[in-house]
Amino acid sequence: MPRTASTGNAASSLANLTAASEIRTYIFVPEAAPPAKIAQLLVFGSTVLAVRGTYDDAFDLCLEASKAYDWYNRNTAYNPYMTEGKKTAAYEICEQLEWEAPDRIFVSVGDGCIIGGLHKGLKDLLALGWIDHMPKLMGVQAAGSAAMHDAWQAGVAPLEMEPIEAHTVADSICAGLPRDRIKAMAAVRETDGAYIKVTDEEILAAIPALGRGCGVFAEPAGAASYAGLVKALAEGLVDREERVVVLVTGNGLKDVASARKAVGEPHIIEPTMDSLQQLLESRVRGDGR
Repeated sequence: MPRTASTGNAASSLANLTAASEIRTYIFVPEAAPPAKIAQLLVFGSTVLAVRGTYDDAFDLCLEASKAYDWYNRNTAYNPYMTEGKKTAAYEICEQLEWEAPDRIFVSVGDGCIIGGLHKGLKDLLALGWIDHMPKLMGVQAAGSAAMHDAWQAGVAPLEMEPIEAHTVADSICAGLPRDRIKAMAAVRETDGAYIKVTDEEILAAIPALGRGCGVFAEPAGAASYAGLVKALAEGLVDREERVVVLVTGNGLKDVASARKAVGEPHIIEPTMDSLQQLLESRVRGDGR
């Protein structure tokens, strides 16, 4: 029986696949995981265990339980197939760019599995001669959960990193001690990339910016990568002529509450033309949204 700890995204994929295969699954999530993510798991028939604690607490309990009961564990940085799966995103990016690799790839980072997988996939393509250069990997973290950023900036080795008390609106990248930190650090250091941290306010602002700019509705963790690009441009870390890919890792429907914080509420009007006209006139005057 497969088991995993997740804030909801990886778990939903596992729950979907195991439901189709009629396999029982136990999912460990932090109690504060967004309701929409938990709903997916329950719909797919998984046994959901909401742990009173952080993602790190859920992760540790899942590891302990898997060893005690001899369960199959697909946790990040524990199951080797995780990196092999994540690396295929690098193949898709380069294929869609007709094998002309971008100059930089921005990706949000929590546990570090995705950025580590991208790095492995890109190394595969470079070794095969399918791309002619290695893109610089730009890891983006929430300011309240920036263990990788702070260690990278201070030159701390991954195995010497200490846990932090993580907190951010971007639940999918909230990790006190990134479990795939060795690969995540190598991905940035070996490609001459960088780690960037962005505030929750910058992350929330990126949600409507992505929606209105390119029709992509992202959850906070997915929008963080774009917020990182905006900050990198403002700080002169990226040349405006560079070819950049922003990887958006989660759909906004998984955390509607955060999206509504970013965009506000709808206009409430009476079902009359007078009410509509009043609203339109207020918008023309500039005293209404």
